[in-house]
Amino acid sequence: MSTDIDTARAAALLDDAPLAHASLFRFATAGSVDDGKSTLVGRLLHDSKAILADQLDAVARTSADRGFGGSGAAGVQAIDLALLTDGLRAEREQGITIDVAYRYFATDRRSFILADCPGHVQYTKNTVTGASTADAVVVLIDARKGVLEQTRRHLSVLQLLRVAHVIVAVNKIDLVDFSEDVFRGIEADVQKVGRELGLGSDGIADLLVVPVSALDGDNVVDRSDRTPWYDGPALLEVLETLPAADELESHLESFRFPVQLVVRPQGALAPDAVAGGLDAEAYRDYRAYAGQITEGSVKVGDQVSVLTPGQAPRTTTVTGIDFAGRELTEAVAPQSVAIRLAEEFDVARGDTIAAAGTIREASADLYAALCWLSPKPLREGAKVLVKHGTRTVQALVRNVTGKLDLATFQLEPTSTLELNDIGHAQLRLAAPLPLENYLHHRRTGAFLVIDPLDGNTLAAGLVKDHPGDHEDERYSI
Repeated sequence: MSTDIDTARAAALLDDAPLAHASLFRFATAGSVDDGKSTLVGRLLHDSKAILADQLDAVARTSADRGFGGSGAAGVQAIDLALLTDGLRAEREQGITIDVAYRYFATDRRSFILADCPGHVQYTKNTVTGASTADAVVVLIDARKGVLEQTRRHLSVLQLLRVAHVIVAVNKIDLVDFSEDVFRGIEADVQKVGRELGLGSDGIADLLVVPVSALDGDNVVDRSDRTPWYDGPALLEVLETLPAADELESHLESFRFPVQLVVRPQGALAPDAVAGGLDAEAYRDYRAYAGQITEGSVKVGDQVSVLTPGQAPRTTTVTGIDFAGRELTEAVAPQSVAIRLAEEFDVARGDTIAAAGTIREASADLYAALCWLSPKPLREGAKVLVKHGTRTVQALVRNVTGKLDLATFQLEPTSTLELNDIGHAQLRLAAPLPLENYLHHRRTGAFLVIDPLDGNTLAAGLVKDHPGDHEDERYSI
């Protein structure tokens, strides 16, 4: 998909998109420090009537105490909308976002889960956390500053995470007198960065640019009269109509089901369930495998393969799907269900049930892109833990092949990764895992790198294709 940006295409997207009644949409905000992310989130919550009256009164009092005076665009007393999301004391004192703040709100068209991510480079790991599950990310740019290094860093992370939709909000357009020239210049810079990164090259990502004033509400919920040169949709209009990632990918993904729990009551049911009439004898031979469907769908009668590390795939048939005390004929991602199989295989937590014939052989060689999130540098030969799905295995860093230069977006040679670096590495696993390319399997192609000593997360990892390395192993675990 082309990254050429124009308001006509944005308007067409809005007109052609189906209404998403009763659907859930996850999005996050990102940007540099003081670009106005929290204020934008506060504006969305305020103008969509998602703020309780007592909470709004408290924010108004705090705003007055802090000297946040003056009048808004409508001549009413202005409030510091950022206080609606910046909840930590350190955030309020410093005027910056530190932790990811999650907020929930709804409009007539859609329900939203919003993640307000920090802008400071020190908290890039929090941005990775917030964006990793997002259907869309709103990247803010200060109209007075344009595209900064942190903007390029965030766009790099979003491309790496394969976020379905990227919306660039050029904020504080009121501070440049609603200048069309300023907006078009930033728009051109965003286009250039998008081309350099290859945004949309996999046919999924979309990139839109919107001029906004989070403080006054221009083009946030409603289109503004103060930007007559912009004929595209307001930010909320876009968010209400964009398809979720699950909708985009549902037809592309095969069934994947990491087993979290083996359900084997042998008649030992909860007393309140038995008192409610549940027949304990009927569950004496019950065996099912519980978890969340991460990709695709499954029906009763489907052929599936059970994948256990170190064993060949075992094929069987789905005989039942249980959900909240009732039986289903079909289940789809992201439902949590219990699946019954025709064969009583030895299945344990960490195993994967997948559509038969759709998953490649498990591998102990992991080639990955890493977003390094720890102050501890990554060095060759380090021992780590890899958490993939519901299974955690030991791993050894064989080599670090390069890190991304944010100025050129090219990989430069390196043997180590520092905090907030984005790089490529090869890991050797203690047990083979059913690894799949993140480009085609966003959920089963992701993993975490964990410190085996303290359990802290070191990196977010994305599986890349195996390049066919046949050299002798240099290390052993």
